[in-house]
Amino acid sequence: MDYIYVLIGLTLLVVGGEFLVRSSVALSFRLNISKMVIGLTVVSFATSAPELLVSLQAAISGFSDISLGNVIGSNIANIGLVLGITAIISPLAIDKGFYKLNWPVMMILSVALYFILKSGEIISRTEGVALLLMLVVYLWILIRKARQERGTELVDEEVDESLSKTSSFKIIIWLIIGGGALYAGSELLVRGAVSLAQDFGVTERVIAVTMIAVGTSIPELAASVIAALKKEKAISLGNLIGSNIFNIASVLGITAIIQPIAVVSPEVLTNDIFWMIGFAGILLPLAFLPKSYEIGRKRGILLVAAYAVFIGITILK
Repeated sequence: MDYIYVLIGLTLLVVGGEFLVRSSVALSFRLNISKMVIGLTVVSFATSAPELLVSLQAAISGFSDISLGNVIGSNIANIGLVLGITAIISPLAIDKGFYKLNWPVMMILSVALYFILKSGEIISRTEGVALLLMLVVYLWILIRKARQERGTELVDEEVDESLSKTSSFKIIIWLIIGGGALYAGSELLVRGAVSLAQDFGVTERVIAVTMIAVGTSIPELAASVIAALKKEKAISLGNLIGSNIFNIASVLGITAIIQPIAVVSPEVLTNDIFWMIGFAGILLPLAFLPKSYEIGRKRGILLVAAYAVFIGITILK
């Protein structure tokens, strides 16, 4: 039953996330919010909803390791697994915004998370507010930059204009389905994960940074692989880094404001957080050495291999 809970939970999170994205974008159009702002904020928040619900449900239930493991593991999976596999299928071009804004912000938040956890081994409500404020500043800079450049291709690709014609009734139904599926999915996933951890004799943290993290990254992985196989523009590096920024700043920030997140397993500070910072940091040399502005197949293989090592060490440690 534990496996069924996890499988159904992940499925509901995927379905709920999709409906929430659709309803959020449609509602934004109804409120006359610009397409650019929708792409940079609404879509990003909506796609982080599964991670947010899982982390919040886990924290409220007293399983803080799942809250932290979910975010840290997802950030590692986004770079090591999603980016790595996508680059293996189709080389990934890098835009200049990578090293001018997105990468530095991701590194600052990653290192800040380490010091927050190390200082008191807890993310307090005050620190949660600080993380959210950092996200607001980042979004303000991002929107200002996008307006100066008069929009970006990424925003045009992400936002489906047909949703602007969606009826109010359909938006409400989508919101109800999305919210209900996310709530039920997060509850089943956390319940199944905790039970599996007990059955296998491992901590909730191990299940969170491996199984749950990969599960919540499946939508991004599937979309990236399909796009790469079709020889279309796959997922951009900026998009993945943006996801990591939202995971730390919004998911952990909002969760901590509602329910402070404690560090239960010491391995979070001695192993997991360093892997997350390492995967984030290695992107800079990979982006410029030896061939600049491209992450090709060899570098993709390196990332996937590093991710496999992380999984092996985490499970066996």
